[in-house]
Amino acid sequence: RTAMKSLRFISAEAFVSNAEFARKSLGAVAHDLFPLLFKASYLLEQGEVIHDLVENWPLFDFNMGKLLGPSLDYQEDLSHRTCSVCLESCLTGLRDYVLNQSSPCMKKLKVVDLTGIKDVEVQFCKCKKTMGRWARTQLLSKLCSELLVYLQQAQCNPGTSEISINVLIDLFVTERNYELVTQALLKKCSCPLKICCVAFRADNLTLQKFFYIIKLTDPSLLRKLEIVHNVHLETEHLEMLFNSIHFPLLMSLTLPARTFNVRRFTATDEQMLTNIGEKMGEMMQLTELSMSFSILTGRIQKLLSPLKTPLKMLDVSNCSLNHADMAYLANSFHANHLEVLDLSGHDIPELYPATFSKLLSHCSSVLRSLTLEDCNIQDTHVNMLILGLSPCQKLQEFKFIGNPLSSQVLKHLFTFLCELPMLKNVEFPVPRDCYPIGITYPIDDASLCRFDHQKYERVAEELNLILLQANREDVKASTPLFGSYDAAVQETNNELGAYLIKSFKETLEKFTTSFNKMS
Repeated sequence: RTAMKSLRFISAEAFVSNAEFARKSLGAVAHDLFPLLFKASYLLEQGEVIHDLVENWPLFDFNMGKLLGPSLDYQEDLSHRTCSVCLESCLTGLRDYVLNQSSPCMKKLKVVDLTGIKDVEVQFCKCKKTMGRWARTQLLSKLCSELLVYLQQAQCNPGTSEISINVLIDLFVTERNYELVTQALLKKCSCPLKICCVAFRADNLTLQKFFYIIKLTDPSLLRKLEIVHNVHLETEHLEMLFNSIHFPLLMSLTLPARTFNVRRFTATDEQMLTNIGEKMGEMMQLTELSMSFSILTGRIQKLLSPLKTPLKMLDVSNCSLNHADMAYLANSFHANHLEVLDLSGHDIPELYPATFSKLLSHCSSVLRSLTLEDCNIQDTHVNMLILGLSPCQKLQEFKFIGNPLSSQVLKHLFTFLCELPMLKNVEFPVPRDCYPIGITYPIDDASLCRFDHQKYERVAEELNLILLQANREDVKASTPLFGSYDAAVQETNNELGAYLIKSFKETLEKFTTSFNKMS
């Protein structure tokens, strides 16, 4: 459906569609029309007009999420369009706002908020070129450094040095942009554009570099911290981090795989784990916690019970939870608040069917997203699953890839899923009967694609027909074999791939050296 446009918005589109005329006429435009013209320019990808609007921005704040979000003039939300042309024009316009020779007393801008931009898989912009979070981090850091060099070299308007604009951004730092971002953060005090990091994602960084840059971000402002993949953080490093840095506003924490491995724990490690839990409770306001692919058997209570705020999001996929862990979750004060839950990689029907049902009943009134991938849910368990999901009337997303379910039972399950009024996204497994007889679950990567593709397509069509007949065209059903789309991973996969090859090569060389010595 195409969103309705007001006459004001249609007029704004007509005005900005002639870039040359629009740019010449901006001086005569009323200040309160700038937000309207900005959204119209963004929709039409008029980069030059966007640049000039930002360069001459007459208001106190510039909030991308609000400017591009639904409005009375145009209901369409454009905040998920990470169009490279538009965003680059926006950021260079911000730099030129500082350098613009107009009277400093005319410059009111104090806060720029870039955090409302959403990175999604499908882009609708004509240029088809996106600027993801990593690239936005890179460009803003580069512009800040350039700005400082220019201000030092040129004879600028004396009032330029008095300009101070807080730029709120979600930073994404890897080895490749580390130096640039570090320099921008180090010189923040001297730069008119002051990077204020609200969320920080680190990948492919040595621990030394991670610890250095996290201190530069001003952790007291940080609301979200993601330490992922190639940052080799373990229990003792996490304790060190929490002992040396305070995160009073932190609401969301993602830890890399294998941060914890309780099978190797000594008494010292147990004490560290206790300290980490206490620190998270004392100095944070956590509502989101992701600890996937750590081994946490029997320790969930130790980590989560000190938290003073209830968790709304919990990812403990592939964490080897036992019955005591699940019992704690089901009975804890977190259970009634969980909106997003990922329990993938646990044999739920075999290990704790009743406790899982209890957990589901406690969070059913608020649960929006449930992920149960590789949970050994078989045909005989589906009625139990339907019973558990029935009260979850706010469920928007259900992912259950990797479970050994037949096509017949999937049809039965889809018929039920049509009854969940808020459901928008379903990720379902390739039916078991599409694979060769004797396939074992969980399916290894080598066998994952060895199924009858034609049969799968027929089943997928039938499942979509069930949705269609129930007037549920609003539900997207898919089978992403290698996991859901991750904008951050997608954007940096070349760098991460190169890192993995380098690591593999180094390991191979060490092995060869050791082998030669033995020979």
